[in-house]
Amino acid sequence: MPMTTNPKPASSTASAAAPATHAQRLGASPAVDQAVEAMVAELQAAQARITDVRPADPALAKPYADLLALAADVRGRGLLYPYIGSGLGNGALVELADASVKWDMICGIGVHFFGHSDPDLTRVAIRSGLDDTLKHGNLQTNAQALEFSQTLLAQARATSRLKFSFLSTSGAMANENALKVCFQKHAPAPRVLAFRDCFMGRSTTMAQIGDTPDYRQGLPLNTLVDYMPFWDPAKAAIVGKAQYIESAVAQLTDYLDRYPGQHACFIFELIQGEGGFRVGDRDFLKALMEVCKARRVAVWDDEIQTFGRTTRMFAYETLDLGQYIDVLTVGKMTQACVTLFTEEYNPKGGLLSGTFTGEGVSFRVGQRIIERLRDGNYYGDDGLIARHHAAFREHAARLIANHPAWFPEVATLGQGTQALIGGIGGMMRFTPFAGKKDKINAACKACFDEGVILFYCGHGPYSLRMLPPLGVMKIEDWPRVFACIEKGLAKAAG
Repeated sequence: MPMTTNPKPASSTASAAAPATHAQRLGASPAVDQAVEAMVAELQAAQARITDVRPADPALAKPYADLLALAADVRGRGLLYPYIGSGLGNGALVELADASVKWDMICGIGVHFFGHSDPDLTRVAIRSGLDDTLKHGNLQTNAQALEFSQTLLAQARATSRLKFSFLSTSGAMANENALKVCFQKHAPAPRVLAFRDCFMGRSTTMAQIGDTPDYRQGLPLNTLVDYMPFWDPAKAAIVGKAQYIESAVAQLTDYLDRYPGQHACFIFELIQGEGGFRVGDRDFLKALMEVCKARRVAVWDDEIQTFGRTTRMFAYETLDLGQYIDVLTVGKMTQACVTLFTEEYNPKGGLLSGTFTGEGVSFRVGQRIIERLRDGNYYGDDGLIARHHAAFREHAARLIANHPAWFPEVATLGQGTQALIGGIGGMMRFTPFAGKKDKINAACKACFDEGVILFYCGHGPYSLRMLPPLGVMKIEDWPRVFACIEKGLAKAAG
């Protein structure tokens, strides 16, 4: 069925002269069109008043404090940031419930690529309010889940062997499903391979695989994981790239020889997210993938955070590794989370299921996001994402030059200003204060107070990271963002 960018419900047959179901008649109703457009017009009028960073309204201090206290009461602990949104924003600017306005440079850890109150996505979401139910599931689903999957698969199939998909309600669940697919295919192999400093999610199993001890305190360790070093350009520069790759291949081979036939998969983060926005090297990753292929170990590409943010839609396209991928997980930006797999890894009936697969609004908005990524000028060496990354690096380098005392060299990152600036595309990081955890945390909070929302990544050194809404952010916004960052770092440095 050919896809359409029209958010209205589409007829199941291209030749249909008129809507055939009552739902299609409702979706085609001029009264519905008028109501939707009236609501979007009101939204645009409201968001047009949000134009710059703004401090909180003193009159809202007590109500906002009450909200923060409520958050602590219902959660058992306070919020990491005192962030509670008002429900309105304008692109990269977001209004909080205390009427303050801030630059949102983390976007829910990368969920909101098109920022806040995007009229096009709002239009799609409003129409979803007419659906007969909120949730879709494996037993009963409407067409939107299938259309979303079809749109995503059309992009994935173009440059890989990926053929099928399964929807889920979170990135951790998408990863759980990927693990089950790999375990079933290679049963009874009980072990997995992963990179050091990886992050997989917060479920019991994913927390065990993720290489962060604080995230698995008190959990039983019953998942067998062998960790491999990730690409380290500083070390590779010292020993030589060829020798660094040869050493990693030798370590992988040693694991496979030590536990013959016992590894179901190697989980590849082509670009590490929580691990520090570290970008993998194609030759390094390719060498490891070729060993996996030769030894019948599944190559699982985790793109929960990287999808859509590099200079191609998929990170495996950016690194030209699509031919090696057996299983892929995506999420965050797509709104609904998905496990994709090749025909060889299509699991047996009953392995994957669940009451919920997601909501009609998530599928419609997710489909529209993929269409906009596909049809917009985001990708390529001169695409919008590449130009934003270049602007980020320019302003970060200028900040470092203006305040060298804030940016001592970090030996593990390498020498020079550019070693303190990293990431790729819409994944951006820089490392002040020698990457010390307490100072980085202080910097995050100080920048928040000054009007820009950042977060951290890495495991020593720690870095400040950004996942900005490049779908709506303007190149000319960067000086305004870095003006807030500079004020925040000055406060943290003091």
